[in-house]
Amino acid sequence: MTDISPTPNESIVDPLVELARCSKQHRIIVAGSNGPQLMFQLYRRGYRRVATTATCGLPDGRYDAALVDWQDHSVKALATTLDWLVHFLAPSAVAVIRVGAREGGASRKLASMLERLGFRVEAGTRCEHGLVVSARRRDAAPKALAA
Repeated sequence: MTDISPTPNESIVDPLVELARCSKQHRIIVAGSNGPQLMFQLYRRGYRRVATTATCGLPDGRYDAALVDWQDHSVKALATTLDWLVHFLAPSAVAVIRVGAREGGASRKLASMLERLGFRVEAGTRCEHGLVVSARRRDAAPKALAA
């Protein structure tokens, strides 16, 4: 029997996009073991500017959001991926990260890791399969509202 990796279910895609506050015009990079499946689900929903870490090209700070589905690995391993991933993100980018529930203290470790990388946690929620956190770069200036 062949072992097929699980695909992110529909109930996970919506919270990731909502926490990132993504529009269909935003450039999104997805990471994690389910990155390709997540990309295809976003594409089916009309998000056409989505890339995986395998298809994103050179780091040039052009992505508006990173959606990271980090279920199968430790939070410590996530640090290495985030150190690399931040170079692909624009100064006003948001990162939404889903981590598994099996590691104790994951929320504190993740918050500390994001702070070290220059992000501030905006929101977090427990979900069926772990924890989802949204963080934005600290130096991101709020966008001016049109008068």
